[in-house]
Amino acid sequence: MELSLLLLLALLTGLLLLLARGRLKAHHPLPPGPHPLSFLGNLLQMDRGGLPKSFLRLRERYGDVFTVYLGPRPVVMICGTEAIREALVDQAEAFSGRGKIAVLEPIFQGYGVIFSNGERWKTLRRFSLATMRDFGLGKRSVEERIQEEAQCLVEELRKSQERIHKEIDRVIGSHRPPALDDRAKMPYMDAVIHEMQRFGDLIPMGVPHTVTKDTHFRGYLLPKGTEVYPILTSALHDPRYFENPEAFNPDHFLDATGALKKNDAFMPFSIGKRICLGEGLARTELFLFFTTILQNFSVASPVAPEDIDLTPQAVGVGTVPPPYQIQFLPRQRG
Repeated sequence: MELSLLLLLALLTGLLLLLARGRLKAHHPLPPGPHPLSFLGNLLQMDRGGLPKSFLRLRERYGDVFTVYLGPRPVVMICGTEAIREALVDQAEAFSGRGKIAVLEPIFQGYGVIFSNGERWKTLRRFSLATMRDFGLGKRSVEERIQEEAQCLVEELRKSQERIHKEIDRVIGSHRPPALDDRAKMPYMDAVIHEMQRFGDLIPMGVPHTVTKDTHFRGYLLPKGTEVYPILTSALHDPRYFENPEAFNPDHFLDATGALKKNDAFMPFSIGKRICLGEGLARTELFLFFTTILQNFSVASPVAPEDIDLTPQAVGVGTVPPPYQIQFLPRQRG
């Protein structure tokens, strides 16, 4: 009896392994990657420091485009500025599908402008853009409302000369600055904000895309429905576009004359058809909040700057800033 049960279990295990292997082979030819285990895929090979670090480590071995199995599901990782732009800009339509994030799927269920696809997504995107314009996006009225909120923040900060802020980069945002009237007078400020965004990428992997049709990409065939992750942090820290990518240096965004310069690797909120809809509003908020704070306060830390560790903490596919203290010291009014 025991022998028969063992034989039955062995047979079932063998069949399951064959089925799993068949599912994995059915997706070839995809880009190369680490050999997956049945059912678990490459999950056991992921770094404890977080998924983005694991993928950057795999990039060193397999190049800018490789395949990782998250469980039995193959996912193509795209790293580096050129590869990401080639996919999301040069082949924008083919990579315009939206993949699923398992923990969020029960909530959104394919709805919403971020997670929808096809005609539903196009309709929602047009509606969202029209609604944002109706609310005054890009007009002076929106800037005035943001300035009112910024002044409220300043008054709150004035109530205490020392205030602990665990998520100050959430207050000042993670987007590019706007084209305001006095922008030409503040290129260095713009460069500082750009550099803050480069280090403050909240979703270093980007939101997943899916291929909308069978597509040839860098010598590989990506069948329709293949899930793709653009690893945005690999562009934001690309040594081919930033002289010292791991150092905070606003000069990364300034030319020899001190003017703000464009950098193709700067994509904190993705690029292409799925670029963040709220980027314009967010960069206006960032610029106005940040400049209002600096006009009213000197910002300091109770510890030496070289002792501050601002390394983001991995949380799933995203990151959050570590807790730290910051002081807002009111400037003397003259």
